[in-house]
Amino acid sequence: MTLEIAKSKVLVTGGSGFLGTHIVEELKRHGAVDIVIPEYPAVDLRKQAAVRKMFEEEKPDLVIHLAASVGGIGANQASPGTFFYDNMAMGLHLLEEARRHETKKVVVAGTICAYPKFAPIPFREVDLWNGYPEETNAPYGIAKKALLVMAQAYRQEFGCNFVMLFPVNLYGPRDNFDLQTSHVIPAMIRKFHEAQQRGDSQVTLWGDGTPTREFLFVEDAARGFVLAAERYDDPDPVNLGAGFEISMKELAEKIALLMDYHGTLNWDVSKPNGQPRRMLDTTRAKERFGFQAQVGFEEGLRRTIAWFRGKNSG
Repeated sequence: MTLEIAKSKVLVTGGSGFLGTHIVEELKRHGAVDIVIPEYPAVDLRKQAAVRKMFEEEKPDLVIHLAASVGGIGANQASPGTFFYDNMAMGLHLLEEARRHETKKVVVAGTICAYPKFAPIPFREVDLWNGYPEETNAPYGIAKKALLVMAQAYRQEFGCNFVMLFPVNLYGPRDNFDLQTSHVIPAMIRKFHEAQQRGDSQVTLWGDGTPTREFLFVEDAARGFVLAAERYDDPDPVNLGAGFEISMKELAEKIALLMDYHGTLNWDVSKPNGQPRRMLDTTRAKERFGFQAQVGFEEGLRRTIAWFRGKNSG
């Protein structure tokens, strides 16, 4: 069943965030004119009464649930209980109210942190349950994975059209560059930028440089979410990724080169590495709704660096 975006009232939780702003732009490119973006604290998705009131007032046809309490390794270590509660509560209330109001479709954003720590490379959706997630972000990952169970259970019992996507690490313009809560690419960009500003001869980075990651440009991710909203109606979770992996050492060297930073890279091995390897099998997204990443990694990095410098050129 193809959902007509242009004729749908679309509610996007987290719509003013990093991924959310790009998804809203993509929805508009697909003809959407009636888009609702609930804002915190006016709408606190952790409170069932607030979510119920929102559904009663807005009556959306399509919900894209992106809102999350999220951060890098440091933030996950500092606030594991908060990350579990917030993400579980938001998803729990949202899916229940979508069921009660017979919302036509809900697309939920999962996380690659849900995968087992030692899942075979590349991560395939069938491996989601074959082990415990990497410890530093397990509470966040498990909260998100529990929403997959809920979505599938509600489909089975109530016939709800709830689908869930598992995007790999995202990056791009408008990312979070706060060193306390950011992910690795914006953190590296900011560290190199500030080192250049101060004339520092070295930059200190977390871990030993050996872990690998895969990165998806945010505009590609937004396209994937909207394609799934239009075309995908199955219970199976779907990976969204670019289909490559790069080590932290290689990543740091690439960003330093693109930013023309020539200092020494100092790896702080007292800091955690996180999951040893991450790379997704992206076959299902291509087969089920025709999604493939389009923006090359170096092009995406250049655009991200240019955006950050544009915001910090003063």
